[in-house]
Amino acid sequence: MNVRDSEAIAALLTQRGYALAASEDEADAILLNTCSVRDLSEQKALGKMSALAGRKRAKPSLRLGFLGCMAQSRGAELRKNLPAVDLIVGTQRFHHVPDYLDQLFARHDAIVDVTEETGSESTVKDHVATGAVTAFVSVMQGCDMRCTFCIVPQTRGAERSRGIAEIAEEVRALTATGVRDVMLLGQNVTSYGRGVIAKKNGKSPFVQLLEALHDVKDLERIRFTSPHPKGFGDDLVAAHRDLPRLCEHAHLPLQSGSDRILKTMQRGYDRATFMRIIEKLRAAQPKIVFSSDIIVGFPGETDEDFEATASVMRETPFEHAYIFKYSKRRGTPAAMMNDQAPTTVKESRHRRLLDLLSEIATRRHREMIGQTVEVLVEGPSPKNKSRLFGRTRTNNGVVFSGDARLRGALLRVKIDETTATTLYGSLTENL
Repeated sequence: MNVRDSEAIAALLTQRGYALAASEDEADAILLNTCSVRDLSEQKALGKMSALAGRKRAKPSLRLGFLGCMAQSRGAELRKNLPAVDLIVGTQRFHHVPDYLDQLFARHDAIVDVTEETGSESTVKDHVATGAVTAFVSVMQGCDMRCTFCIVPQTRGAERSRGIAEIAEEVRALTATGVRDVMLLGQNVTSYGRGVIAKKNGKSPFVQLLEALHDVKDLERIRFTSPHPKGFGDDLVAAHRDLPRLCEHAHLPLQSGSDRILKTMQRGYDRATFMRIIEKLRAAQPKIVFSSDIIVGFPGETDEDFEATASVMRETPFEHAYIFKYSKRRGTPAAMMNDQAPTTVKESRHRRLLDLLSEIATRRHREMIGQTVEVLVEGPSPKNKSRLFGRTRTNNGVVFSGDARLRGALLRVKIDETTATTLYGSLTENL
C-alpha cells in the first residue's frame, strides 16, 4: 500500500511539472513515505530523516517531508526533534502534496496537514508511466477492525471504498499501457464496499469487483492483498474456482495458531475456522498456494501458544510468510498488556519460524523441478540483467534466459533448479 501511495504521489508531482531526481544528491525535495506497523519502520524513517537534516545544512534550499502513517499518527510532534522537516502530510491528504511543495518553494513556512478528508480514497489513482507489466490498484482505504496489536485504524481511518466502475476504468487504462497483472490493495481488502455497495445475487461487493475486472480486455491476472480470513465467504471461495484470471494464490493472515492468543488479539476467528477456510479454498481450487502474516512474542504468548502457530505452518503449509516480532504500537490495547515478551524470546521464536518457513519452501520448490509453469515476464532479473524475471500464477519468482523483448509475454518455463525463494528454469514455448 505504501509503494502504491508513493507511486500516486510521484505521478501527481510529475503532472505538476516536477521531475523524479536520479539521486538524493540531485534532489530539491526529499519526501519519506512512512509506515507505522512496526516500531522498526518508524525508527528507520527517523534515522533517515536525521541524516537528511544534516544534508540540508549544506543545502538550505532542500525541502524535506514526512508523508503517510507516521506523519498521521505523530503530526507536528515530528518537528520538535526534527525542525528541519518542512512538510508533514497524513494518509488522507496525499493529493495536496504538489500544492504544498509549490508553497514551500515560494516561501519557507512549514506545513502540517493530518486532517481527514471525505472522498480521499478516490485520489490514489494516478500512475507513473513506466511500461510496467504489473500494477498496484488501490480499491479502498482504512480499516474497521480492532485488532489489539494494530495501529492501522488510527493511521488510515475508517473503511472507505471506491466505486466499481471507477476502478474498472483505471484498470482498463493500465492495460492500454501494457499492464497484464493487477494487485488490488486495501488495508482489509475483502471488506471492500461493505455497507456501501449492496450484495448482488448473493455476492459481496468485493466479488462483484473481481467479476467486473475479469471482463477487462487484455488483463491476464488478478491478485489482491491484504484480506482478513473473515472475508473469505462462500462467494469468494467460489470465485477462486470460477474466475480463470484470479490467480491461484491466497494471502491469509494467520497472526497466531493459538486460540487463546487469537482471542486476545481480537481477530474474530479461531484455529479451526482458519483451517476450514484453507480446506474450502483447496477444494475449490486444488492448485492454490497460501501465504500469511504471523506475529511472534505477542503479550502473554507461551511456548505452547508458539508451538500451536508452528503446527499450523507445518499443516498448511505456507510457501511465503511475513513473520514479525511483536512491536508495541502506542495507543493500541496490546501495548498496555502485562506479560510483554522479552526481546530474546521474540528473536528466538522469530528465527525458529523463519527456519521452518525456509525448510517448507525449499521442500515444496524442489517438488516443482521438472514441472512446466506459466510465467508472466516482468523484465530483466534484478540480480542478473542478462536473464529474465517473471512470476507464476502462484506468485513464485522465476529466473530464466530469454530475449528482453519478451517482457509482458506469457511463457511456458520448465523448472530446472530452485532455492527457498526463487525458481530457475528454461524457456519451452510461448503460450
